[in-house]
Amino acid sequence: MAAVRWPLNVPVLSDGVVTLRAHLPTDLDALVEMAVDPAMVRWTAIPTTYTRDMAEQFAFTAMPRGWDDGTHRGWAVEATDDAGRSRFAGNVDVRQHPIADLGFALHPWARGRGVMARAVRLAVDWALTEGGVDIVHWRSQVGNEASLRVAHATGFTLHGRTPGLLLERGRVLDAWTGSLRFGDAPYPRTPWAESAVLESERLRLRPFADKDVPRLVEACNDPLIRHYLPHLPAPYTVPVAAAYLDECRWQAATGTKATWAIADRTTDELVGNIALMDLLGAHPDHGEIGYWMHPDARGRGIASEATGMLVAHALDPAGLDRRRLVLYAAADNAASNAVALASGFTHYGTQRVAERLGDGSYDDLRGYELVR
Repeated sequence: MAAVRWPLNVPVLSDGVVTLRAHLPTDLDALVEMAVDPAMVRWTAIPTTYTRDMAEQFAFTAMPRGWDDGTHRGWAVEATDDAGRSRFAGNVDVRQHPIADLGFALHPWARGRGVMARAVRLAVDWALTEGGVDIVHWRSQVGNEASLRVAHATGFTLHGRTPGLLLERGRVLDAWTGSLRFGDAPYPRTPWAESAVLESERLRLRPFADKDVPRLVEACNDPLIRHYLPHLPAPYTVPVAAAYLDECRWQAATGTKATWAIADRTTDELVGNIALMDLLGAHPDHGEIGYWMHPDARGRGIASEATGMLVAHALDPAGLDRRRLVLYAAADNAASNAVALASGFTHYGTQRVAERLGDGSYDDLRGYELVR
């Protein structure tokens, strides 16, 4: 009996909202639109000049060949838009077996709707139960938060940053990686530590953005900040700042730390940094607050105001639902100690010569706590 060949060997998968199917000629225009979208060009190795002929070759030569020889099982993703039309929304691919690599891309119209998480669950479930796959690996360029959110939402174990794993357009790039095996629940392993936007009359606490990098560099080269945070790289450069923002995204995805840019509410200019750390420590309902201010923002009560805003959010059961917060400050750092007291913390003890300073000396470290 002749083997079943494409498109008959492409299983149609659906969860009632998203459908995976073989590509159709009517998908080609949307494939090209997706391929030339700036986000696709930034985060993938797709050719920067992408034509309809390339889309046709991908959909009707590469995909059939991949299904027929079992090396590259790929689907078109179909979903319903706001007008009620069922239309092409993207691609999802499972490459090779029994060790497989996952790939996916989403058309701009379909983003922010949970479409790709649904598509990945369908594709990975089929691969692990019927496709001869033992483990599925996910990888993306470091910094690709959209891809990271899909991996997080679909239950991948997030492993970390692997240097030089990707080669894209002649560039060797670091990658974020994760994996999922048969039996793993296809849902988040840890909560995403979201940096929810918090606002007062003059401040906005928000996630960091690429536009903050110049101000971040200025602050982290400031002598006073470097005195109390001696672990900061020296000099603190634009690439270092960009890597810090990527690390904040990874820490959020793994649920360990939530970080906010403190910004002027009117101008949205960065004036400081505040974070809630140790969210998955020995006591998962605790958290530690840390902060610094840009030099031109000091002496205006901004640190105390921002800390008060974060404390309220952290202790709120509808926020981060913490039971106990701690804050540490070098005994010599009068401003930081004042912020702790102004924000409602109580001094509970001092660790002798526990805090290394930028000049190589050691200071006592004062501990503060606040209990819901």
